[in-house]
Amino acid sequence: MNVTGLSLRDLEYAVAVAEQRHFGKAAERCAVSQPSLSAQIRKLEDTLGIALFERTSRRVLLTQQGEAVIRQARVVLEEGRRLLTVARGTEGTLTGTLAVGAIQTLGPYLFPHALPVMRRHLPAAQLVLSEGRTEGLLEELREGRIDAVLLSLPIDTDGLATEALFFEPFLLAHPAGHRLEDLPSIGLKDLDPNELVLLEEGHCLRDQALVACGATARGMRHATGLETLRHMVAAGTGYTLMPRLAAGEGTTVGGLVAYRAFEGDAPGREIGLVWRASDPRAPGFRELAQRLREAPPPGMRPV
Repeated sequence: MNVTGLSLRDLEYAVAVAEQRHFGKAAERCAVSQPSLSAQIRKLEDTLGIALFERTSRRVLLTQQGEAVIRQARVVLEEGRRLLTVARGTEGTLTGTLAVGAIQTLGPYLFPHALPVMRRHLPAAQLVLSEGRTEGLLEELREGRIDAVLLSLPIDTDGLATEALFFEPFLLAHPAGHRLEDLPSIGLKDLDPNELVLLEEGHCLRDQALVACGATARGMRHATGLETLRHMVAAGTGYTLMPRLAAGEGTTVGGLVAYRAFEGDAPGREIGLVWRASDPRAPGFRELAQRLREAPPPGMRPV
């Protein structure tokens, strides 16, 4: 097959439509007019001899053949970026647009500490930040939609590289005036699982709390996010395990929430940086991990 009719830009347009599920939004993302983008998609479909998308007045769907083409298009685009990196002599460095994701229970609390380090270390990079849940972020990472992820280890490392940064202990967050305040020290053995409130399914922090407390989720109350969980504690619903970074100044909800450290070997989570093992910028990611490891937020333990 003659590939002279194929264009990397056309592949970028197709991937944008596949991810946005909307021609107008895809055109905005690619900084072109919608008619121009639509025409290039039609040209690509003619070149390939297949329909990539089902078009209706309300939605855009990938065809079965289109799904296979888009998967391969992402691979081709990644290799194209790799070619430019090698040609420019910047292989192994982090320059240009750098999309970094973080899990929702970490990003808002770690970014204020990590961004000064990242900006100093990566002056030639344009950082694009996002948040999500572990599973979704790893999918975006594997598909090339983001470049690196900050999350809780361990993970399935198939096709990925990881560097541990630090250990973040959990604190007990309980309603002010709760009976636990009278105890001189707190251990996991002092917790009643029936009073535990958790995040909903899909959050790794939920599973970590259950394992730490030796509990099951049956009959427990759930929150959609960490701030809702904090407010449930403030309302007197129960207590929870709160990541140390999320228990900073101004997080007592007007004095309604109290935090206590656990006695002895406190439960917690290991925070790491993850990127694609095939990414030619791997040395740059390792160097970034080292810089973040050298400047951990207060209260974190080195690993």
